[in-house]
Amino acid sequence: MLSIDPVQNTERENYKFLTGSIIPRPVAFVTTVSKEGTVNGAPFSYFNIVSSNPPMVSLAIQRSEGKLKDTSRNILDSKEFVVHIVDEENVRQINETAASLTPDQSEIERARLTPIDSVKVSVPGVKEAKIRMECSLEHSIELGDGGTPGSDLIIGKVVQFHIDNAIYENGRIDPRGLGAISRLAGHDYAKIGDAFSIARPK
Repeated sequence: MLSIDPVQNTERENYKFLTGSIIPRPVAFVTTVSKEGTVNGAPFSYFNIVSSNPPMVSLAIQRSEGKLKDTSRNILDSKEFVVHIVDEENVRQINETAASLTPDQSEIERARLTPIDSVKVSVPGVKEAKIRMECSLEHSIELGDGGTPGSDLIIGKVVQFHIDNAIYENGRIDPRGLGAISRLAGHDYAKIGDAFSIARPK
């Protein structure tokens, strides 16, 4: 078995090890609004649950040469954002939002996604998602070595859930109906495969 010291690796080598090992990863599509009023959207696979009491989610947003991504900057400015679950039906449109645009260009418009008003935050969501979560900023933490942040850890409190009626029954979400996709490495994604149950020991 290989034994590798990450300090001896380049950032790209560590990235490949992490994204190839920690799979599958859920994918969030995040909408934000800039100070100038532009609605931005971007997908992130460094995304997960933090807490259910209160309901909170996390995003780790990598910086580019030490500079904040539009999503991070907008969240830090407005303290609000909307998280959507990426699924089999919208993944190709969401992939279009990963293009490098200037801050005044809207990825929502580029991908022909449909903005929809939120209930408790000023940031709109998109209609094409079966699940979306309106969030307020709970914490932001700069992470990195040598005083140069490499990423921003964003923790948001969910203040409103929106769930498609077709996939919701008796307090539960139908995973097959949701059809969430997951991120692997490179250009690869995965659908939900075979599911199995294991009872917890008492």
